[in-house]
Amino acid sequence: MVRWIVACVLAGHGLIHLMGFAKSCGYAELPQLTLSVSRPVGLLWLCASFLVLGSAVGVASAWRHTWMIGAVALTLSQVLIVLAWRDAWAGTIANGLLLTVVLLGWFIDGPRSFQSAFERDVVDGLRRPIEDVVVTEADLDPLPPPVRRYLRVTNTVGRPRVRNYRLHFTGRIRSAPDAAWMPFEATQQSFVDQPTRLFLMRARMSGVPVMVFHRLFGGHATMQVKVLGAVSMANASGEEMDRSETVTLFNDMCVLAPATLVEPGIAWQPVDERTARARFTHGAHTIGATLFFDDDGVLVNFISEDRSRASPDGKAFTQLRFSTPLQNYRDFGPVRLAAHGEARWSLPEGEFTYGEFDLQDIAYNVRR
Repeated sequence: MVRWIVACVLAGHGLIHLMGFAKSCGYAELPQLTLSVSRPVGLLWLCASFLVLGSAVGVASAWRHTWMIGAVALTLSQVLIVLAWRDAWAGTIANGLLLTVVLLGWFIDGPRSFQSAFERDVVDGLRRPIEDVVVTEADLDPLPPPVRRYLRVTNTVGRPRVRNYRLHFTGRIRSAPDAAWMPFEATQQSFVDQPTRLFLMRARMSGVPVMVFHRLFGGHATMQVKVLGAVSMANASGEEMDRSETVTLFNDMCVLAPATLVEPGIAWQPVDERTARARFTHGAHTIGATLFFDDDGVLVNFISEDRSRASPDGKAFTQLRFSTPLQNYRDFGPVRLAAHGEARWSLPEGEFTYGEFDLQDIAYNVRR
């Protein structure tokens, strides 16, 4: 609703700019404009109108590059308003709103934003070549029986090994059992050859945009949270963060890219026909997890004791049991995956769900 109100105000502001063009061409008397307007200046008013209207369309459509057009529109519009201050001073108020749009867009999508940092990391990773090696039945031999069955059920055998994967999530997240849910959209790009996890989330806290960027690269992880893309809420890093993100990396492999379970670095221990344990090593950290499967052979839960919950500011960590119950398996192209998952912490007072994730789409071995 706020976005549409802002778009309507900007659209009205853009249309008012047409008055300067109309007067310069003699299309209307417009007695409220007491100053004369030359043809060249009138054309500048027309350009400003188009630019402001373009900004309004960008706001309405949530186009992430709106701030660029808005910056040009703001500059030209305000220069013209200053030149015709006696008649056009009130346009400065609307330009104040446009300035807010530009600044917000710059912080959220500009060159110093999480979005740009995410994209730079993705581009760097995609420069590496991808070898087309197929997962075979022989690759499954070292795996426990329920894991072998899971890879078959998810249509992994006979398909290329996964070297990277890109996906889109929607869902909601909260910081505590009594905290309000925040809806979000998230994009993730992960690499297998040089284990990397890039997770960019856009959430809303009481309607205010919140940006979250998880980055695991070279064995080290960070989690940064900013309100409006500008005000830091959390900045987590260090040994606990590295170990926690190693758990998340392995969870992603199990849930989102089953083909990666044939990769080295995983030590498997069979338990029974529906359970297996794993030790996953990445860099300096080795973490453990227990995988649970149902009668159909699909993964229904992942539990690890090696992940830590960060404090609101990201400065302190508490090691807790972490689990991700899964459901609603369906086909995503040729691969069958869980469409819905939860992320849970086991607190002393009981287990609570802090995140709900709905997988929208996923692509493997992305080349650009």
